[in-house]
Order: sequence, then C-alpha cells, then structure tokens
Amino acid sequence: MGAKPEELHIVFFPFMAHGHMIPTLDIARLFAARNKVKVTIITTPLNVSTFSKVIQSSKGIEASINIEIFRFPAREAGLAEGLENMEQVMRPEFINKFFKAADLLSEQLEQYLEKVRPNCLVADMFFPWATDCAAKFNIPRLVFHGFSYFSLCAQEIIRLHEPFKNVSSDQQTFLLPSLPHEIQLTGLQISEDLRKSDETEFKRRMDKIKESELESYGVIVNSFYELEPDYANFFRKELGRRSWNIGPVSLSNKSKEESIDEHECLKWLSSKKPNSVIYICFGSTVSFIAPQLHEIAVALEITGQEFIWVVRNNADNIRKNEEWLPPGFEQRTEGKGLIIRGWAPQVLILEHEAIGAFVTHCGWNSTLEGISAGVPMVTWPIFADQFYNEKLVTQILKTGVPVGAKKWSRIPSIEYLINQDAIQKALTEIMVGKEAEERRNRAKKLKEMAWKAVEEGGSSQSEITTLIKELRSYDPFKKNNSMLTV
Repeated sequence: MGAKPEELHIVFFPFMAHGHMIPTLDIARLFAARNKVKVTIITTPLNVSTFSKVIQSSKGIEASINIEIFRFPAREAGLAEGLENMEQVMRPEFINKFFKAADLLSEQLEQYLEKVRPNCLVADMFFPWATDCAAKFNIPRLVFHGFSYFSLCAQEIIRLHEPFKNVSSDQQTFLLPSLPHEIQLTGLQISEDLRKSDETEFKRRMDKIKESELESYGVIVNSFYELEPDYANFFRKELGRRSWNIGPVSLSNKSKEESIDEHECLKWLSSKKPNSVIYICFGSTVSFIAPQLHEIAVALEITGQEFIWVVRNNADNIRKNEEWLPPGFEQRTEGKGLIIRGWAPQVLILEHEAIGAFVTHCGWNSTLEGISAGVPMVTWPIFADQFYNEKLVTQILKTGVPVGAKKWSRIPSIEYLINQDAIQKALTEIMVGKEAEERRNRAKKLKEMAWKAVEEGGSSQSEITTLIKELRSYDPFKKNNSMLTV
C-alpha cells in the first residue's frame, strides 16, 4: 500500500459581485466534497454572509471550507466605506474606483500566499495580478471567468481580429471569423470601449485580464462538454488554452435553496399546469427604466399568459407602482400573474414543472440555470457577455427566441426601448405552436445531458477528478509540470 495523498489546499478568490461569488462558492463546495481537499474562500467583511450561511448548511463538508477575510480598501480608491459589492456601484463614475479598490487587494493576497502556501489559487478574471502574486511562490493560478466556452471563444476572436472594423456602420452585421458556426454581430452589440481606437480604462483592464490568463495554469469553466463541444475544442485546440469544464455547478449544490421551498411563489406555481407559466428575471445587476418595465407589463397582459415577474427593488425604477405599471394591472392579473420585488429562489422556480419559458438577460449563470432546468428562453441581452450567450441559445442550441435587443449598454436608454409588440411576439413564439414544442423538446434533452455531466462518471465530474489529480502531482520546483490529457 502506498502512502495516502496529503491534503490538497485550494484557495478561491471570487470578485465581489453575486454573479461571481455564487458560482465560485458552488465550485468551492464541489472541491471540498472530494477526499482530502481543504478549501479557503477569500472575501471582504460585508460579503462574508453570502458564503457563511451556505457553508453552515453544507452537511459533511462545512469543516473543509474556511473563510479568509481581507479588508476592502474602499477609501484609498475614493469610494465610501461600506461599498464592497459591484452591484452597489453600477454607475459609471464609481465602477473604475471599485476596480481600483479591487486592485489594491493584491498586497493582502501576496502576504496571505506567502504565509499559507496553498497548492492552488483559483482567482477571478477581474484579479489579473493574481497570476503574478501566485507565481512568486510557485503556486499554480487558475482563472475563473464565469463565461461559457462560446463566449470565451467569441470574445477572443473579436479581440484578435477586430472584425467590427470591416463594416461601415455600427448597425451593419459582421462575421466572427474562424468559429465553428457562422455567427454575426453588429458593432452596437459589443462594448463601445472595445470599438474605440484610443486606449480606454476598460481596454487596458481587458488586456491585463487576457495577458494574465495566458500566463496562468489554466481556466475553470462553468459549463459541460456536451453543451458546447465545438467551442470547448476550439478554446483548447485553436486558441491553445488549458481548461476544465466542471458545470453546471448549480446542479451539484441544490441543498442551498432547500430551506426556502415554502416560498409563496412555489406554492403559487404548484396550482398551475405544466409548462404554462413564463418566468421573467433580469439578474442582480440589470436596471430597467420605468418606460421599459411598462412595455413588459402591457405585453404580458395582452398575451394573457400566466407569469412570475421578478423586479429588482431598485429605488430608481420602482419608487411607486404607478410610475411603471399600467393602472389596475395587478388587480386585472390577480391569480394569473405574480410580481416579486427583490430576491426570488430562481433555481427552484426554473425547475418547477409549471414553468414553460424564461425571459432572461442572458447572464451566463441564469442562462445555464435555464438550460439545466430544460426551459426554453426569450433572450434579452443588455451588456457584458450577454449578446454572445444569446447567439449560443438562439442559433446553436436553438432553444431560444430573441426579443430584439440591439445595444450593449450598462445604462438603459429610451432610444433602444423594446416595445410591447416585440415583447408580445417573442412571448407568444416561445409558448405557442409547433416550433415552440420543438424548442421545448430540445431544451429537455439539454437538461438530461446537464444532469448526466455532473453525475458520477459524467464529463464534468471526470474533469474535476483530472484536475485534482494533476494538482496533487504538481511540482512547484519543476518548470514543465506534466500536463495530463484534458
């Protein structure tokens, strides 16, 4: 009998935004559930509760997960104390200051790594300096983006080839060269900062992210091979990246939401027929202006479809109901519709048999949760990687209908309002007719594939095993560590 393997210590450092923290926590729990793997999650004081509540309810693995708290240097970056989450600073004048504060965390990370010397650091893409910090102590750094393979490939093709320069206007479509599918975008659907010829803060940040990824040990992807095999292969073979797809991570950690199974919306859903309810939610960082919310409400009422609509409790857009809801809307839709102001148990809602469609902003967490639940989608991208994810869902997976969003923008404007007719058309198309049934059947097959991927012997489970095995054999003093076939 050989010696037992020593405990592997993996440190996770997620960016301070729920869309980054929640999947990182899910990934950390996946690793902590493995034999002789110890996990530490680094976060800031005001974000601790996001992790601690879930860890305490994680039966059997809570002892394997520690939380390390770094002070968030808000004041040094010109921010008010107490602003420790990206969702609090979505206004443009605050975003760069928030990133500056995040960059100042590098000193604390370096001190921590020198003292603790873990076996691996999994750091968010928005901490590009983490690669250099880890390299000082011969610690392999893995990058977590929170993107799909398709999005990673599309972004890199745009960065390398700048195909938006081949057209005469921002409204004109251009082809993304070299990809396995014929994918077209317009200039309006990518960030204006990327299209500018001059250097911008955003461009510099993205260049640093890409540079640190290329120098890192590899990339962890919250996806599963069977969902986007062409793009997993393209990312590895054509773009030359090392990666491990270990998702959908939300499927592996369902217990985190079991305590809220008595939520009013789930009771309400249980009174509805299968595939009869539209679920509408645009994530934690998207804010719509009141006129846009009004158009959604009017379209919902005209279609007559049953719905659950989650509206962020944002002072800017829902100070008073009458600012965005048609007069008497809630009374007329009583029993047929449910508006939730604030948080909702999204994974449990999507998995309920009554849900027939999901209207989504196409953030990757939400998109993958919709895929994992087998639900067809109405796609309504706003910014970030969302226009890429729309293309994956509507053109490659063929389980979605676009609402017709035209402009990448963090700040919604009246100029690019989606009118009630377009919304009504998409809602009807996703719910009614032969094509809707075909989309639903394709979505159900993807759900089956997702669940198989995270089961014992599935592709995602196998990749975690491969990665852990490789990290156990990693020799910090050997320049070219053996690279197992991934």
